[in-house]
Amino acid sequence: MVEGQEKITVEDIRKLALPIGTHVVAGEGLLSRPVAWFSVIYALNGNLPTLNQPGEIVLVAPPDSGTMPYSDLALIRWATDQSVAALVMSHMPVANAISEANAYGLPLLVLPHNSAIRVVEKAVVSLMVDRGGQIERRGIQIYRQLTEISARNEGIGELVNTISRLTGKTVVIQDKRLRPIHTTVHPGLVAHWDEIETHLRKLSSLPAEMQDRMRVSELRNPVMLESLPIPTIVRLICPIITKDIGRGYLSIIGHENDFDDIDTLVAEHGAAACALEMAKAKAISETEKRLRGTFLDRLLIGDVSQQEAIRQGERFDHDMNLPHIAIVLSWQSEKPPSIRRLETLVNSVVAQKRAKALIWQREKEQEVLVFHTTEAENPIDKSLELALAFSHEVEVQHSQAKVAIGVGQPALDVANWRISYRDAVQALDLARRLQTNTPLYIGDLGVYQLLLGLSDREKLVSFCDQTLGKLVEYDRGQRSDLLKTLEAFFACHGNLSQTAEVLIVHRNTLLYRMARINQIAGVDLERPETRLSLHLALTIRRLLMLN
Repeated sequence: MVEGQEKITVEDIRKLALPIGTHVVAGEGLLSRPVAWFSVIYALNGNLPTLNQPGEIVLVAPPDSGTMPYSDLALIRWATDQSVAALVMSHMPVANAISEANAYGLPLLVLPHNSAIRVVEKAVVSLMVDRGGQIERRGIQIYRQLTEISARNEGIGELVNTISRLTGKTVVIQDKRLRPIHTTVHPGLVAHWDEIETHLRKLSSLPAEMQDRMRVSELRNPVMLESLPIPTIVRLICPIITKDIGRGYLSIIGHENDFDDIDTLVAEHGAAACALEMAKAKAISETEKRLRGTFLDRLLIGDVSQQEAIRQGERFDHDMNLPHIAIVLSWQSEKPPSIRRLETLVNSVVAQKRAKALIWQREKEQEVLVFHTTEAENPIDKSLELALAFSHEVEVQHSQAKVAIGVGQPALDVANWRISYRDAVQALDLARRLQTNTPLYIGDLGVYQLLLGLSDREKLVSFCDQTLGKLVEYDRGQRSDLLKTLEAFFACHGNLSQTAEVLIVHRNTLLYRMARINQIAGVDLERPETRLSLHLALTIRRLLMLN
């Protein structure tokens, strides 16, 4: 090692000079040993040399032909006698040699198959005499390897696994909404992983400079080191950028004393490789989306037979033989977000719920169409549950915007999909008129149309006041949400668990609110007649407010 130069360890040589893919088969906890120099021994005869100094890292070159003149065990014992810092072999040693290396405390590394010994030797010596130059060369190698993974279409999962092998640490890829796309957890972090993962999902966990996706491309130093809630655990985080916009984040997580220059290089080049993979995946997705949209447009004009629909469904990995219900969504605010934003939201909810659906952004109609694969049992309830999830997500992500949602009748075969869509559009139109973000099902429209046709406004007002007046006054005086609770209860068809989930309250809180509604309004919600009156009164109230 050059005098005055920073100490080089076995781990430095593994990460910065040995071929990518070199495995540690023994002594993994001893890689922090300092290295005095590097030597290569060739299998010319049966005599093993005497080294000039202790602490060398030794590479055993393979014989040009035939077999090695000495056994794996003999190599391990010789390396121990010579106080070798680590032994690097070009073949996998036998099991008892690995056991003996562990017993003697000797790090034992194995090169990838067909590694060029002269190239390895040159890289290690370059590191020992010019660390900075070798780090730059290593960065180029790492980027080349990661981009080749993408070129071979091995996917983002293989990218993450490779980054984890290069760094020996936990690696997480998250999308722009901080949802994990792929994760490889290092065994040392398994016990803390739930806490770490919960933290990573929060927007506040991002460095302030990375919270604006539109400006992350302006960062001069995109790789940042930050602490995590677990003591001594930190992460390197780098934004994944395509077309100057942040599309996600790459995190490399480990103990604070274990990070070095190569981890920073891997984070930066890994994020660039992930950006290529994401861009490629998005291009494929957009192509599939256009094909899907063309197919659905043809289906809505009755230009698709059942047999062709089944074949197309196989291309989309979608079973066209199952019952489907059309759900149509459209913004109804003065300055709404884009229809593309609504489509993204719908895709997000469908993915979260693991629902089966075909989704199409109909730009000309300014609507998002969802053909939901529902269930034979309670098909309408299942699709309404999904539609309610869309409405709830709009409230969470776009609190100032409102969405109208219409739900059609179940279609048992492809020929009736267009009818389900037509029904959903009718329900959507009424939702717009009522200015409600509660999904409306076509089968429930009769009562709305009846009420809209009534002309005696005074009787409607009187009925509404008599039924809901006490609840309205209580909400106004106590700033409570009993009317909102009642509306959610009916929207969920009286299902308390679903109502609690929609309101984001504990079930016991909901039960208390329902008891207060009974008490204040002087009613019994267990009686069908009472439920009908309250539901009608809520509907009338919405109509009166609209008019």
